[in-house]
Amino acid sequence: MSNQILLGKRVLVTHADAFMGPILCEVFVNHGATVIPSSDPLVSADAPDAIVAAVGRVDILVANLAIPAPTTAATEVSDQEWNDTFSALVHPLQRLFRAVLPPMIGRRSGKILVMGSASALRGMKHTSTYSAARGAQLAYVQAVGVEVAPHNVHVNAIAQNFVDNPTYFPLDVQSNPRFQERLKREVPLGRLVAAREDAEFAAYLCSESANCFVGQVFPVCGGWVVR
Repeated sequence: MSNQILLGKRVLVTHADAFMGPILCEVFVNHGATVIPSSDPLVSADAPDAIVAAVGRVDILVANLAIPAPTTAATEVSDQEWNDTFSALVHPLQRLFRAVLPPMIGRRSGKILVMGSASALRGMKHTSTYSAARGAQLAYVQAVGVEVAPHNVHVNAIAQNFVDNPTYFPLDVQSNPRFQERLKREVPLGRLVAAREDAEFAAYLCSESANCFVGQVFPVCGGWVVR
């Protein structure tokens, strides 16, 4: 794969200081992109429009949204937890799409990649709020992806788990013997997917070589079975 597959592309990366943001910025720059990182939490309804207006042309949007995952039993989930989670992960996504899609459709050119979670694809205890929000992201990608495909705009998502990142798998978690045993037990690779492996895949999906994919959700889970 050419080192310059994103040469000349202007890439907006959201929550660039969390989740996959730092490595995405690094890898995309290495592939020739002009990366505009944003660390705005995007909770304000006006924030996505303001950020996109300030950035100018956006050839590629990498919607990297993250919060610490709540681990509340379903019977104890509060309205506050539910609303806060959707306000951080779901509402900003629609607002970002609404801001970048019209120019992309007008140019008949553009890529959007959502960095999502495989928690939406497999039942996991005590993650009902987080999984529901991540599931909404993936459903939104699938619907919008097929809607804008005729305009030569490509919208896809990565649904990941067991990928090295500081938000969900910090060093203190990775060094825990119980977590290491869990990796061996649940993940065929026996290890986390490296952050750079994930980011390189993201770069490919945002390149012209991946123009055949629209409205797709790609699991990246170290061989973890999604069912």
